[in-house]
Amino acid sequence: MKALRLFLCALVGALAVTGVAQADGSSDDDGGCRTVKANGVGQDLGGGNTIATITQGGILNGTTAAHFDINGGAFPTFTFAGTVTFTTKRGTLAVAISGTFNVATGDFAASGPITGGTGRFAGATGTLTFAGNENLQTGTFTETVQGTICLADADDEDDEDDDD
Repeated sequence: MKALRLFLCALVGALAVTGVAQADGSSDDDGGCRTVKANGVGQDLGGGNTIATITQGGILNGTTAAHFDINGGAFPTFTFAGTVTFTTKRGTLAVAISGTFNVATGDFAASGPITGGTGRFAGATGTLTFAGNENLQTGTFTETVQGTICLADADDEDDEDDDD
């Protein structure tokens, strides 16, 4: 009976170690996808153009430039669509977004798919969501950028150094 208990404990322990190894292996084989959450601080330049600095976003750290066009809605909330281009030390990433902007509060929200990239982002896919608030007096804004980026080249390159 004691031998059976020892055997079962050893078996359970071996299964637990095997399960952990399989879980670690599956996280390495994630197709190059990673969840991102970044912060942005930017400026509305007028004419539907914005720029921002992105921080705390790992591989997204850098800057953005965007152009948006109003395409609907009614006062005080209008809809818009456009392209945001991230420029990082690893390449560029383009995202086609659509969303809403409240001209009474400055609140905005938008999302859309990744549509192109260069460098590390060549062939990337995924979706990003933007949410924030613009100071309607100064045109400055803060935002969060969240979503998933799936890199075409899913090597083990460490992108954590992009947290600069």
